[in-house]
Amino acid sequence: MQSTLVDHFGVAHFLSQTDLVGRLVLLVLLLLSLATWYLIVTRSLAGLVAQRRAKAFLGRFWHSGSDDLRRRLQGEDCNHAFARLAAEGLDALADSGGVSLAAAGGFAEYLSRRLNHVIDDEAAAAEYGLTVLASAASAAPYIGLFGTVWGIYHALVQIGLSGQGTLDKVAGPVGEALIMTALGLAVAIPAVLAHNAFNRRNRLWLARLEGFAHELYVLLTVKGVATSPVAAQAPASAR
Repeated sequence: MQSTLVDHFGVAHFLSQTDLVGRLVLLVLLLLSLATWYLIVTRSLAGLVAQRRAKAFLGRFWHSGSDDLRRRLQGEDCNHAFARLAAEGLDALADSGGVSLAAAGGFAEYLSRRLNHVIDDEAAAAEYGLTVLASAASAAPYIGLFGTVWGIYHALVQIGLSGQGTLDKVAGPVGEALIMTALGLAVAIPAVLAHNAFNRRNRLWLARLEGFAHELYVLLTVKGVATSPVAAQAPASAR
């Protein structure tokens, strides 16, 4: 008997009784959930791969001499921001003797512009998916609440038409309508946590990039890496 009541007032019963608006709300919540978990998985894996590549690259970079630094970079895949920064720096060094308008303001200014361009591109790429996560985190609870209000409205209409307003008649339909609120929270909570985690990861990643760019700038302008070997001792950003 109890099992029959649970089946009668369960999620499956709610889905079978809901109308077009309720099903649209469920579809929107499902799409937001799929987008959220897709971004969580793909961005997490991409972040782990980028961290490993950057760590390996920085170890090779700071233990290379200036005579074979360009040769080593030619064999590197510029598939992460640190390798692109180093390649941009050495390309700027090679172009500094030319007469192009880009390098007309002096090597230091030209190098700074090229390094900043790489950092800006990485900052823009790091924002990928954050708008979707923020939207899901902020909108999903309200979408679920709308579905709850809509479900309670129809439940009350049906109760009014039947003329039975006892607790056992009200609890089932109202409880089923509250499923929408639970689904909205189930979508919003992972989106909030992922959004905050990725924001923190982006800040740390960009801070490391800016530190490496500054050290590269000093090596190419002040210390003259083109004529002196790179120090074998790795600086703080390489650890």
